[in-house]
Amino acid sequence: MSAISLPTVPISARMTFFLALCCGLIAANLYYSQPLAGPISVALSMSSGSAGLIVTLTQIGYVIGLLLIVPLADLVENRKLILSMVGLSIVAVLTAAVAESALIFLTASLLIGVGAVAVQIIVPLAAHLASEEKRGQVVGNVMSGLMFGIMLARPVSSFITDLFGWHAVFVFSAVVMLLLGIAIRILLPPRWPQARLSYGRLLASMGSLALHTPLLQRRAFYQAMMFGAFSLFWTTTPLLLASPAFGLSQSGIALFALAGVAGAVSAPIAGRVADAGRTRSATVFAMLLAMLSFGLTLLLPLGSTLSLWALVIAAVLLDFGVSGNVVLGQRAIYGLSAELRSRLNGLYMATFFVGGAVGSAVGVWGYAHGGWITAALLGSAMPALALLVLCCIEPKADVTAGQPATSD
Repeated sequence: MSAISLPTVPISARMTFFLALCCGLIAANLYYSQPLAGPISVALSMSSGSAGLIVTLTQIGYVIGLLLIVPLADLVENRKLILSMVGLSIVAVLTAAVAESALIFLTASLLIGVGAVAVQIIVPLAAHLASEEKRGQVVGNVMSGLMFGIMLARPVSSFITDLFGWHAVFVFSAVVMLLLGIAIRILLPPRWPQARLSYGRLLASMGSLALHTPLLQRRAFYQAMMFGAFSLFWTTTPLLLASPAFGLSQSGIALFALAGVAGAVSAPIAGRVADAGRTRSATVFAMLLAMLSFGLTLLLPLGSTLSLWALVIAAVLLDFGVSGNVVLGQRAIYGLSAELRSRLNGLYMATFFVGGAVGSAVGVWGYAHGGWITAALLGSAMPALALLVLCCIEPKADVTAGQPATSD
C-alpha cells in the first residue's frame, strides 16, 4: 500500500478534545486497580507480598507495550493499531472482572498494561495532525486528558468499589472501552506511515536512537526524575493519610487524590510555552515547583489541619510541574523527525515510566525506615538531580526542536 498522508487542514478543537478524552479513558485502566490491591488480594487469597504484583504487572505490561507495540505506529496504519489495543483492553478487563484465581487476574493485569499503550499511539498521532506552530499546544491539550484520566482513575475505582464491589470497576471499564472503540472507528482519521522497515529493523533502530539522540536522552532523564517524584508522592501519601497522624478512611484518601487533578491544567500551558521557544526556562520552573512541593509538606507538624492543606497544595504543585514537564519533553522530541515519532515516544515513555517504578520503590522504603520526612527528602532529591544535570549540560538557550533556538 502506498503511503497516505493525513489531511492538511488544521486539527479542530473537537478532534483535539476527542483525542484527549480517548487518552484519559484508556490511561485510567492503568490505575483502577491501585487502590483495590487490598480487597482484590483478599478475594483471590493472595498473600500480602504477592498483592503488590497487581500493580507491578500492569506497569510491566505497559513498558512491554511501549517498547514492542508503540513503535509499530511508525510502520502500520495507526487507527487499526489503536483499535487493536482497545480490543485487547476489553478482553483484559473482562478477564479481570470474572477472575477467580490469582494467576488469571495477574495475567489480565499484565494485558491491561499492554493494551493501555494505545494512548502513546494517540499522542504522536495528534502531533502528526497538528501544524508545526501549534504542535505543542495540541499535544499539551491531549496530554491534559491523559493526566485527568490518571488522577481520576483512583478515586473513581474507590467509589465504585464502595458501592458495587471491585468486580464492577472492571465491568465499567469494559463498557467504556467498547463505546470508545466504536467512537474511534467512526471519528478518527486513518494514518498510514511512510516507513518501510521490517519489524526487526524497526526495533533495532530504537537502540540506535537511544544511544545517539542526546535530546531524547536529556528529556527522558528529566522526566524520569520528575515522574519518579510523582510516583513516590502518590505511593506514600496514602500510607501517611491512613496512619494515626491523619486517620483518613479510603473515601477520604480518594477525595484527597482529586486534588491532584488540578495540576493537569499545566499540560496545555506547557505546550503553548514550548511553541513560543521557552522550553528550557519552563523546564527549570517545573523542576523547582516539584522540589518546592515536597518542602512545603515539611513546614508543619504532621496531623494538623494545616498540614493536611499543605499536602493538598503540594499535590497540586507537584502534578502541575510533572504534567507540564512531560509535554515540554514531547514537544521537543516530536520535532526531531515525523517518521520517528512513535519510536521516540516509546523510548521516552518507557524511560520515565521506569523512573516512576523506582520512585515508588524508593518512597515505600524511605517511608518504612524514616517516615514521611525521609520520603519527602528523597522525593525532592529526584527533581533536584534533574535540575543539576540540566544546569551542567543543557544549552543555555531555549531550543524547541524543529524551531530556531531562542534565548530568554
